[in-house]
Amino acid sequence: MIEDVIKELIDAVTKATEAFKRDLSRVRTGRANLAILDSVKVAYYGSNVPLNQVASVSIPDARLILIKPWEKSTIPDIEKAINVAEIGLTPQNDGEVVRLPIPALTEERRKELVKQTKKLNESAKVSVRNHRRDSNDFLKELEKSKEISEDDKKRGLDLTQKETDKAVAKIDEIFAEKEKEIMEI
Repeated sequence: MIEDVIKELIDAVTKATEAFKRDLSRVRTGRANLAILDSVKVAYYGSNVPLNQVASVSIPDARLILIKPWEKSTIPDIEKAINVAEIGLTPQNDGEVVRLPIPALTEERRKELVKQTKKLNESAKVSVRNHRRDSNDFLKELEKSKEISEDDKKRGLDLTQKETDKAVAKIDEIFAEKEKEIMEI
């Protein structure tokens, strides 16, 4: 019974950690990163589709993203979608491809991005702690209904805390790497 609760907790905190990684990948650093285009949806024949379904996207150098549409007629739609997505980049096109130059970050902008990632870091940790609370409450309910003993509950609470501590440490580690990447000149 306790193993099921802990397994559920591990699954939940793993999902929270993965969501945190995804959120961080969308934070723009001074280098080109295709993940910042994940939220871009292009109007294509009446429906909104992800950018990578209407064009090939590549990174020819560290400060440039190159978008080569499969149909040249979609270039204006791609530009519009990038502007609507508000990713902080201005598309440039030459009739063949769309270029997204990545400007170098100012010191002020870097500090702003670090603040933004700190908020994401804290919300990820809060999510993990909420999962811990849910697991602890469930263990207490099991003990109350006499499905597990008090010793089992104590062991379950200890395991829950250990898993929570591991997840929080992993989140902090991921955050530290991203912070270092942002502050890199």
